[in-house]
Amino acid sequence: MSLERHVKTITKMVAQNFVVDLDKPLVFQVGHLGEAYEEWVHQPIVSKEGPRFFQNEVLESLTLTVWWAIPVIWLPVVCWFVYNSIQMGLSCPHIALMVVLGIFVWTLLEYTLHRFLFHIKTKTYWGNTIHYLLHGCHHKHPMDGLRLVFPPTATAILLFPFWNAVKLFSTPSTTPALFGGGLLGYVIYDCTHYYLHHGQPKTEHPRNLKKYHLNHHFRIQDKGFGITSSLWDKVFGTLPSSKADAKSM
Repeated sequence: MSLERHVKTITKMVAQNFVVDLDKPLVFQVGHLGEAYEEWVHQPIVSKEGPRFFQNEVLESLTLTVWWAIPVIWLPVVCWFVYNSIQMGLSCPHIALMVVLGIFVWTLLEYTLHRFLFHIKTKTYWGNTIHYLLHGCHHKHPMDGLRLVFPPTATAILLFPFWNAVKLFSTPSTTPALFGGGLLGYVIYDCTHYYLHHGQPKTEHPRNLKKYHLNHHFRIQDKGFGITSSLWDKVFGTLPSSKADAKSM
């Protein structure tokens, strides 16, 4: 065996046998799992105390967000965008229509991101690392209450390309209301997501929605991508084999 092939074989063995130390910051460890990352990340650790991500205190703090920060920060922004459409002379019925349309568009975006980006399969070091930061951490530690909603700093950065995308297919007066509706959809999504993990619903619909989402986490992780509803799972054929599967948990 050549020296080069011998080194590659040893490297592969090390990657396959890598063990994540949960007592140390995780982000720069998980990449070493290689192809084993997919299996590891879908073996959840059910604890309300989340792991440490980074050794650096500033980076670590940016990964922690209390759920109520989402409505406190973003609902005033939603109102500001809607007010801009009012200032441009858009009628109240038209504004209401744009806000509802924005929420509807968000539900499709929510499903699309969750299915095709958050559940992308990775096996390289940086692929695993980025996926863990983006969504893998949530599947590994699904009850981590400080990492259930999207950090506002990251949201603020992503708003710029989404704003420009909305401007491409709407008029100047409808753009703010439509964008505000989409942002409101996001706020509803993030608050709903937190509630599905930590709330105790008393009525049938939210109780079934909670069971539906936890079914995605603990039983059928390649289906059931809807959070606020199962609408797009029905449309695109990713509904679990039967609703009874979700309700039987």
